[in-house]
Amino acid sequence: MRGVICKVCGFISRTGSAPEKCPVCGAPKKSFEEREDAIKIPKDANNLSELEKKHIPVIAFEKICGMITEGCQDAHVKIGQIQHPMQSEHFIQHIDFYIDNEFIARVHLTPEKLNPAAAVHLKVKEGKLTAIELCNLHGAWIKEVSFK
Repeated sequence: MRGVICKVCGFISRTGSAPEKCPVCGAPKKSFEEREDAIKIPKDANNLSELEKKHIPVIAFEKICGMITEGCQDAHVKIGQIQHPMQSEHFIQHIDFYIDNEFIARVHLTPEKLNPAAAVHLKVKEGKLTAIELCNLHGAWIKEVSFK
């Protein structure tokens, strides 16, 4: 899938063009490049390969947050139907979150001590949540889910 990527930090713009500055690292617009293979998607969504099952994010929503009692719902993201490894030689570097294609957060993951998962506490009650993960060996993979 085509995308516009920050060459400094790997942020992928979901708007189709480079921002004036990267929302993750602050790099200027000239630091972005368009790439045909920016984001990996399954060849057949109904028949995933083992590689795809280990890389495509899985998103779940919790309508009642256990930490913020009012006006919050949680979005939980784990990487893969089959849990992705988190070893020093093969791991998920980060997960980026977007609502309606607008970047909202990045969670950095460290191999060996963390599982390939993250959560965000949403104030927004509806929209399209996108999670893009970056595997150090197999690139960026995407999942989008509408929520209400």
